[in-house]
Amino acid sequence: MNYMFESGFFGTRAPFFMDFVTLIVAVLPFLMMGAIFFAKIKKYKVHQMAQYALFIVSVIVVAYFEIGVRAGGGFNSFIEESSVAHNYALMVLIVHIIIAVATLFVWVMALTRAKKYLREKKHIQMGKITFSGIVLTSLSGIWVYLLLFVY
Repeated sequence: MNYMFESGFFGTRAPFFMDFVTLIVAVLPFLMMGAIFFAKIKKYKVHQMAQYALFIVSVIVVAYFEIGVRAGGGFNSFIEESSVAHNYALMVLIVHIIIAVATLFVWVMALTRAKKYLREKKHIQMGKITFSGIVLTSLSGIWVYLLLFVY
């Protein structure tokens, strides 16, 4: 577990686990676009498997992140070395968490109700909301990373 807190690979103050999670979060929207592409070309089974795989990997990455944050002392220990105001960074973090939780909820609904709404506007609408939420989660997560470990 000590490896998690060694220097990360982005060259910032962030520990390894934070760089790893941030990389996955930054790439996730592009992977999601690939999964959506399979539905567009009517490869629905591949689309389904890609969505399940992305969801499972995302949950594992979030669990890894949570373990690292808890073991590392939480938000307050990471904000100590930043020149950003504590309250500002905390507000950005809260917005990020709200977006991420809402996105997770819609993504679970889209996955569990996919067979019922397959190829219907409802499924497509939930997919668009999920994708938008993943993009916003990614951007806000990168923003939090920058506030904590770059500025």
